Amino acid sequence: MNIDDIKKLKVGKVIENIDLKKYTTYKAGGIGRVLVIPKDIESLQKLFNYINKNNIKYKMLGLGSNLIFGDDIYEGILIKLDEFNDVNINGTTIRVGAGYSLIKLSLLAARNDLAGLEFASGIPGTVGGAIYMNAGAYKSDMGYIVKEIKVLTPDNEIITMSNKELDFHYRTSYLQKNPGYICLEATLNLYKGDRNAILDVIRDRKKRRMETQPLEFPSAGSVFRNPPDDFAGRLIEELGYKGKKIGGAMVSTKHANFIINVGNAKGNDIKKLILEIQEKVKEKYDIELKVEQEFVE
Repeated sequence: MNIDDIKKLKVGKVIENIDLKKYTTYKAGGIGRVLVIPKDIESLQKLFNYINKNNIKYKMLGLGSNLIFGDDIYEGILIKLDEFNDVNINGTTIRVGAGYSLIKLSLLAARNDLAGLEFASGIPGTVGGAIYMNAGAYKSDMGYIVKEIKVLTPDNEIITMSNKELDFHYRTSYLQKNPGYICLEATLNLYKGDRNAILDVIRDRKKRRMETQPLEFPSAGSVFRNPPDDFAGRLIEELGYKGKKIGGAMVSTKHANFIINVGNAKGNDIKKLILEIQEKVKEKYDIELKVEQEFVE
């Protein structure tokens, strides 16, 4: 990979040697060799022509709220869709760019008397990232509100995918199972509601999160998916793992399904702790906990 060649493409902002601690909610990780922020869809396609032609690895980087990087140099191209942030409201339909903040969008919807997005008011990711992993909370998720999305395919073509084609299930989607499909824009179907009632729900849930989650520390939210008819946090707590530390990474004493950075944790500290918990839960309960977060090598 030649960074000068990437700059010559003139596809947008190119930043060298980024500190991944500043780009992930865990505040952990090494150095990213190069970050590209494409200015539009055509620029993104041009960048992918270069990536595909030269067989370069890459990673989409939203708000870094679900990624665990190692402590060395990430030698691929990191791509952020910050410029994909247009939003248009038409009645109860919102069309929004993949780089738009989900929290910001939930508040914008509320201020426009639109309900259905309250569950997302505490999810610190982008719209594209949320669709990729079918982010959800409070018994709702993106699968309930996405009508369709505009996607860049592995063949560098732009297509539209419907809700049904996106195959949303608990914390997963077609995009997650088919690497190379990248969300560019989403159309969401919401419904009319009362602004004050919606904002009351958002405020109440924020209060509950602050009481039950360790929001004062860097983390990436829930580490594991809940197994059927059970809670990952309960299993981890029963193991006696609340407060368990590896380096600067610790299982929260407030919520056992959160790993927090309590002191300059390395990406590898977090990964080791996650894998150890997985192993112990399997050993004791014969349950395979699935990790919601993603290890990036």
